[in-house]
Amino acid sequence: MTEIVNRIKESGLISLDLAAYRPRQTIAEIDITQVLWKGLVLKEKDFRAWVKDHDWHSYKEQAVYVHCSADAIVPTWAFMLIGSKLQAYTNDYIIGTKDALEKQLIKQNINNSDLTKYIDARIIIKGCSDVVDPEFAMVELVRFLQPVAKSIMYGEPCSTVPVFKKR
Repeated sequence: MTEIVNRIKESGLISLDLAAYRPRQTIAEIDITQVLWKGLVLKEKDFRAWVKDHDWHSYKEQAVYVHCSADAIVPTWAFMLIGSKLQAYTNDYIIGTKDALEKQLIKQNINNSDLTKYIDARIIIKGCSDVVDPEFAMVELVRFLQPVAKSIMYGEPCSTVPVFKKR
């Protein structure tokens, strides 16, 4: 009887799933619209009172995106005040969309990976993944790995598309 050999497993290929780089933190939202007068105008005195009284501690260890969902003109300093308050509880915040925050967190997770285990490695980046903007994540992963990898491929071990090969 012939023993079945898993040639893919023995090939030394490293298979990476983008899901491993998904944000691990809870994502919270701050919509400035809630503190605008009549949903349209930011009154400095009222806004500063809200900033002073808001429970900033509730954002500890969370990732936060700050935006204004109303079609209102919000002065830059308002976002700066919020960022200043968030800084004491999290470094993971952004003025922008949830998608922009998730992309930033994915990039951080990629860049915080141990690059040494990929030196001269043959790497496959799996094609299917449940991350926001997978193309962005894949390109960031290639940018991170290419300086040290022997080769980078896309797809599944049984069917790959070459992306990079060190000369």
